[in-house]
Amino acid sequence: MTDVLLAVGTRKGLFLARRRGGDWEFGDPLFTAQAVYSVAIDARGPTPRLLAGADSAHWGPSVLHSDDLGATWHEPKRPAIRFGSDTGASLERVWQLRTAGDGAPGVVYAGTEPGALFRSEDGGETFELVRGLWEHPTREKWQPGGGGLGLHTILTDPRDEGSLTVAVSAGGVYRSGDGGASWAPSNTGVEAVFLPDPFPEFGQCVHKIARDAADPDRLYLQNHWGVYRSDDAGATWSPVADGLPSTFGFPVAAHPRRGGVAYLFPLNADSDRVPAGRRCRVYRTEDAGASWQPLSAGLPGTDHHGPVLRDALCTDDADPVGVYFGNRNGEVFASADEGDSWRRLAAQLPDVLCVRAAVLG
Repeated sequence: MTDVLLAVGTRKGLFLARRRGGDWEFGDPLFTAQAVYSVAIDARGPTPRLLAGADSAHWGPSVLHSDDLGATWHEPKRPAIRFGSDTGASLERVWQLRTAGDGAPGVVYAGTEPGALFRSEDGGETFELVRGLWEHPTREKWQPGGGGLGLHTILTDPRDEGSLTVAVSAGGVYRSGDGGASWAPSNTGVEAVFLPDPFPEFGQCVHKIARDAADPDRLYLQNHWGVYRSDDAGATWSPVADGLPSTFGFPVAAHPRRGGVAYLFPLNADSDRVPAGRRCRVYRTEDAGASWQPLSAGLPGTDHHGPVLRDALCTDDADPVGVYFGNRNGEVFASADEGDSWRRLAAQLPDVLCVRAAVLG
């Protein structure tokens, strides 16, 4: 079977696993005194670079990188991400690390708390604040979600390196067509059930967005109540929740090659954040959200209470595609057949915050 690297960020460190043949092997935990909220695997160069957004209770948040698959790590002497003195802000957390496309080698984006976007041109060693978003006139009106005011989603467009889409909890979706110089809110059709005006220009608590593999203008959005699809790159959104047991949840991931295929992990409610129906099930659509099917073969069949966070569900680019998720019970599950069947890779880990996977070689 394909050689795959799996990175699992937890409340107490980073765990790396490799699959060679059919067996998985986990290494010793890294950064054991730090919460790892974000991970990226940059496979654009001759050797993969791993990036981790770690948060030390003593030293604060930082971005570290490894060029030897986690054997050794480098942390810059000066913080890779920091706010300028003129902003009146300080870095609280690195929620997202995202590499740009092949046309922008070395470019890595970071999403932070407080809600901001940073850009690196040296592979994630140093970052600069994207001022266009930070200085947007609506930013001062953004309100923190339950987990804080975090920019947690960054999408680049494979057709245009200057086209960017981000999501902020709870600021909503913003888009730029000029590399981040200017931005506009992009939330038409997305409901904010907790606001007096349920369809505001901005202020939605968007939980995650994923881009369709075949049609870059098609996006999938998991909201704080609501699952949506856009067919115009986020300009407008329509609900696509028929067949789901709940429209509340955090993650959404798209198949890397098959158009119309995406994955969700629904939860009961914002006031009851456990798997919908207390059953551990991933839901898959194969028709761009027109219908959804539960995937549970190999997953626990009894009452289950492990929610999956927004960055704790992902796919790799193997053939067939692997699908992975980790939960707040400290379990990690994997499917080697696009979600049709599952196996548990790990249990009793710390609270899983994020997962990322990539084929090696």
